[in-house]
Amino acid sequence: MLEIKPLAFDSFGVRSMATFVESSDIRILIDAGVSLAPLRYNLAPHQTEEKRMRELWSEIVEVAEDADVLIVTHYHYDHHNPQNPEIYRDKVVYVKDPAYNINKSQHERAEYFIEMLKGVPRSLETADGHEFRHGSTTIKFSNAVFHGTDRRLGFVVEVCIACGGEKFVYTSDVEGPSLEEQVSFVLSASPDVVFVDGPMTYMLGYRYSKRSLERSIENLKRIVDVAEKVVIDHHLLRDLNYRERIADVYAYASDKNAEVLTAAEFAGRPIEMLEARRKELYEQDRQHPGPHRTG
Repeated sequence: MLEIKPLAFDSFGVRSMATFVESSDIRILIDAGVSLAPLRYNLAPHQTEEKRMRELWSEIVEVAEDADVLIVTHYHYDHHNPQNPEIYRDKVVYVKDPAYNINKSQHERAEYFIEMLKGVPRSLETADGHEFRHGSTTIKFSNAVFHGTDRRLGFVVEVCIACGGEKFVYTSDVEGPSLEEQVSFVLSASPDVVFVDGPMTYMLGYRYSKRSLERSIENLKRIVDVAEKVVIDHHLLRDLNYRERIADVYAYASDKNAEVLTAAEFAGRPIEMLEARRKELYEQDRQHPGPHRTG
């Protein structure tokens, strides 16, 4: 049996997809990182966001202590933290290949991170396209796929964890998924639960095209066809109108008796889109001067 716990997501109020998975054999922490948008609406992070980030990072660190395996799907700082290599001590670590299928920025970050990890984990192996077994639990990685719709932001690896007939898939930053190679890994796994990085609609018409959104919606419907629970979060939850943006997916899931949720809903906590509400948070400060509000 797989127990799946989202630790930090955009629907929790930070940029992250940190997820803990426990099977009968092993405890796995995926993408132990958390960050905030340096600017949104030309505003720096509100102190409510900063407080939430500290709280969630503390929880990630605590969970990391009990984990056996840590996974890094790519080298953006909301998915790994090179300043805290100690969380990887004596762990089995699987990382996105730091040398191949990687852009310049992530290659530089990967080199720094790998250097910081020297002598820290029990073992360190590249993940891309490989499968690893821990007792009756298998961890399978996709080949490198685009972070988004092209190679500009580099590549990520997707993850499938299987045990006792149950399967969980974690897509990492596919921003959709709008591409066939991104969705094919999910469909081939036919998971019970999938955590999907949803379309980047908060930049629709700027860095994210209407065509990419259309393709993402169709691919999300295909995922609904094979999964019992589809958790869509991360980039999508930076848009206050996220439900309207993928309304067709919610309607399709309802017809199929499948569940489409945010990570917050999956975890049984309120949706708190702090980045998307940053302007509102600052406006509340102006309307209620004095001690800062903490949300």
